[in-house]
Amino acid sequence: MRATMPCLHGQSHGGKAICAVAGCLAFVTFLVVALDPSTRASSWFLSTSSSSRGVLSPLRPTARGSNGGSGARGGPLLATSTEGAGGGSGGKNSTGTEVLFTGGGGRDPLVASFANADSGYVDDEPPHVSVAPAPSPAPESGFDDAATPDGVIEVVPVIQGRRNVKLERLELGLAKARSVIREAIRNKDNRPPLTDKDYVPVGPVYRNAYAFHRSYLEMEKLFKIYVYEEGEPPVFHDGPVVKMVKMIYEPNSHDMSPLRRTVFDYIDVLSTKYPYWNRSLGADHFMLSCHDWGPYVSSADGHLFSNSIRVLCNANTSEGFNPSKDVSLPEINLRSDVIDKHVVGGPSASHRPILAFFAGGDHGPVRPVLLEHWKGKDADVQVSEYLPQGVSYIDVMRQSKFCLCPSGYEVASPRVVEAIYLECVPVVIGDDYVLPFSDVLNWSAFSVRVSVPDIPNLKRILAGVSPRQYIRMKRRVRIVRRHFMVNGPPQRFDVFHMILHSIWLRRLNIRLHGED
Repeated sequence: MRATMPCLHGQSHGGKAICAVAGCLAFVTFLVVALDPSTRASSWFLSTSSSSRGVLSPLRPTARGSNGGSGARGGPLLATSTEGAGGGSGGKNSTGTEVLFTGGGGRDPLVASFANADSGYVDDEPPHVSVAPAPSPAPESGFDDAATPDGVIEVVPVIQGRRNVKLERLELGLAKARSVIREAIRNKDNRPPLTDKDYVPVGPVYRNAYAFHRSYLEMEKLFKIYVYEEGEPPVFHDGPVVKMVKMIYEPNSHDMSPLRRTVFDYIDVLSTKYPYWNRSLGADHFMLSCHDWGPYVSSADGHLFSNSIRVLCNANTSEGFNPSKDVSLPEINLRSDVIDKHVVGGPSASHRPILAFFAGGDHGPVRPVLLEHWKGKDADVQVSEYLPQGVSYIDVMRQSKFCLCPSGYEVASPRVVEAIYLECVPVVIGDDYVLPFSDVLNWSAFSVRVSVPDIPNLKRILAGVSPRQYIRMKRRVRIVRRHFMVNGPPQRFDVFHMILHSIWLRRLNIRLHGED
């Protein structure tokens, strides 16, 4: 597979484009991107209803690396974002960059420092520190008022080269965006909501609705993603991890080294052929995977694992997922009848007689505990492995106040989004899972989180939610549903654009210095 990632860039042609990775960004399994406006790449314009123009520009560089331009060809796999810098040919590690993490040891970068509106590199130059490994996983952070230390990832060349004016201009635009967002955080209580013909985020479902809206509008003006074209389908650019598992992995061999070698070789091709990966050691690139093996495959390259933005369904902090750098991807079963727009929604609270519901396979570390305590034992908490023939899964969810969403083999579950679609308050059961869009959404306002040791207390916990509070939570589930909807073509504020916004925030954590 080709492991080149999307480069996160903050500059649009004419200042009007938001970069779209692919029509189904949320559901591609592995992606990486890089960018360079000087490559004269053609553009694909994706119509997004009543939104600012969305654009995906395929990278078609003319530069050749030390390999004379040989290597894989084909559709995009790796992506880079918001870097409108011109480039040179650049062989592998030709730019000699090193990533300097301000804060180290778990200090949150700018995504977290947005909460600390009185400091940050926009107003105060971030300190330069020695090279350090990637920070340890940080707690969920984002647009709220929590006091957190600020910091950004500084990417500076070891050997000073000629000035890269395009890159400097790009970084200036991103610095202005940071300043605007930081100002929005400071003044959220002193400003009326922003005007927007499509949707105005307000209310307790957001950690800071005003700052989120301002950030979203800045993203629409500045954010572009470029996708490397190296690699031939179907192994690349068509759900690469899934295709690698089907075409490269030997069934029942338990040997995933061929997959890791494919990723490593792909990044080697890109870093030899283009300067973008080397310039940041992957820090302004991202990969995307909803396959269970995505996190493991990303460990094939140390910089991919530690520096790059990994967009993963399996957002498990115990396996190296870093909330301040990586993005939690909502797991959505596209084949489920639940996403049918004729099915979306549900009855009022008074027409939901079941307190809690779950039906699913007995696998993973959490579900056996849930089934042991509740399977067939309580009419209010209906837990089973399989529903009787003729009983509709969707109908039972519609009759339930709370829908139980325990982790399976991995921490993520498609039941979370299914519950939101059907206006059933999700109950997330499991540990170490970073919920999607938690830098923007206040999950405690519309969901319940239960740790594994508290599974025996499920009924007491859920019955303790007063009818008035439940009605508020259910109403909020309906509000946040737009952020999880799959639309074709994508629409503003839907799941496609929310994923882009999560990547955008992580790109704001990075500052590249303008030398080649």
